[in-house]
Amino acid sequence: MKLSMAAALKCFSWTLLLAHASLASAQQPLPPIDVDILLKGGQLLDGSGSPAVPGDIAIQGNRIVAVGQFPTGKVGQTIDCTGLVVCPGFIDLHNHSDGSILAEETRAAENYIRQGCTTLVTGNCGGGAADTEKYYAEIDKNGAGTNIAHLVPHGAVRSRVLGRRQVTPTPEELAKLRELIDRGMQAGAWGMATGLIYIPGAYAKIDELASLSEVVAKHGGIYASHIRSEESGLLDAVAEAIEIGRRAQAPVHISHLKVTGKPYWGTVRTAVKMIEDARKAGQIVTADQYPYIASSTSLDAMLLPDWAREGSRQDVSKRLADPEQLARMKAYIEKSLMERPHIRIVDYDPNPKLAGRAIHEIAAEQNRPQLDVAVELIREGDPSAINFGMSEEDVRFVMQQPWVATASDGSVKLASGDMVHPRSFGTFPRKIGLYAVREKVLPVEQAVRSATGLPADILGLKDRGYLRANYFADVTVFKPDAIIDRATFDKPFEPPAGIPWVIVNGKIAVQNGEPTHSLSGKALRHESKTAPAAAGK
Repeated sequence: MKLSMAAALKCFSWTLLLAHASLASAQQPLPPIDVDILLKGGQLLDGSGSPAVPGDIAIQGNRIVAVGQFPTGKVGQTIDCTGLVVCPGFIDLHNHSDGSILAEETRAAENYIRQGCTTLVTGNCGGGAADTEKYYAEIDKNGAGTNIAHLVPHGAVRSRVLGRRQVTPTPEELAKLRELIDRGMQAGAWGMATGLIYIPGAYAKIDELASLSEVVAKHGGIYASHIRSEESGLLDAVAEAIEIGRRAQAPVHISHLKVTGKPYWGTVRTAVKMIEDARKAGQIVTADQYPYIASSTSLDAMLLPDWAREGSRQDVSKRLADPEQLARMKAYIEKSLMERPHIRIVDYDPNPKLAGRAIHEIAAEQNRPQLDVAVELIREGDPSAINFGMSEEDVRFVMQQPWVATASDGSVKLASGDMVHPRSFGTFPRKIGLYAVREKVLPVEQAVRSATGLPADILGLKDRGYLRANYFADVTVFKPDAIIDRATFDKPFEPPAGIPWVIVNGKIAVQNGEPTHSLSGKALRHESKTAPAAAGK
């Protein structure tokens, strides 16, 4: 319908009046803000990947209430951030602290708080708490140094229904698996995680995984996977993960994207192209990475075929002691050792002096074949190990991808005599301090985004991961020319440098570089698309 000239002029006059009123309002001075904590004079990296800008952060209670330039009233504590970078707290998308975050001696998560981490994601690689509701309740009851977001661990759920057997679920068993996944998602899990090189996850076929991922997608969760191979079968494993997401209409997240074994170096570039092609076709596919050339897991997962690991620990030891079954494994183990020429033992209870020693060194000293040494280590002690099998060039290439988040693949732990992977103490300051600040492999703002806004987007966290008003006050402050990891493979428990302040839910967790043991973290519950908003977010 056309307006008359008079009506049009009247509308135009109202528009001008509204514009003048808006301008007048904008010119009015803002009222002073009373704050509990004022982070003053820092360079703000907000988590979006944009370059730093000068400004202040105001925190009241557990929320950020103002960002940038604003007047203040009463201020409880002022932290001078001159010469420092202020950014969102780091979110570790791939963590294995399911048990240690509940233990009294480790729940403060000191080794992660000191890295600037304010949220850890558990349930990864299919292991961890199968009962999400019970797990979250325990965190809320006792507190934690960081927030915890949980993924339903496929392997733990599968064990409840099928044990550690190499079987395909019947329709009735699949229905039970779907029910347990659904229950976890209703309790606030953020998705489902698989570990397809571990038992029993390795026995799950694509139809099972797609079916369970459909349940996850119904709730708005993600499918996260330690894929079926990170060596010769990398490309097939990436294709499988993408296909699971396509069938289930679920976002796909590939854990610790890498390729291990010198014969396969460079194939990760093809994997990246596959992921980018899927993204261009409209799928949501992302990944994470730890910035090291060595991986770490159990020695049996590195060296033994899937069938040999079925059942209990005792079952595995019996197979290794049986000459006929061992003969069936021999070629597989020899190939695995060839692909991993430098495997270092993390811990070995029968002989603790072997911790930190490489299998090829032990074999040379004992004048024995490496295969015999490896079999004995697994049979007698079931050790964890570190595999120095990645290319530095591949590591740098992967971290430059804008959809690759930073994640440690480590866990909350105390210093011990074990020669663990240093990633549990150094991942985040290493990515920012070494690769971004010193080596300039990627811009600092991108490195920070890979640990903040990007993982928040991947998970679907709506009020964390960015420096924004009304977001939860999870904040990390670091000195750009001093932030660095100090943990090494020989001294893995050294804390990082250059991170003087960390705030979790508005409480100071690190003050002048020292943990306060605030236990201000809490369980973060995902709001299902099919259920009312969950409490305790």
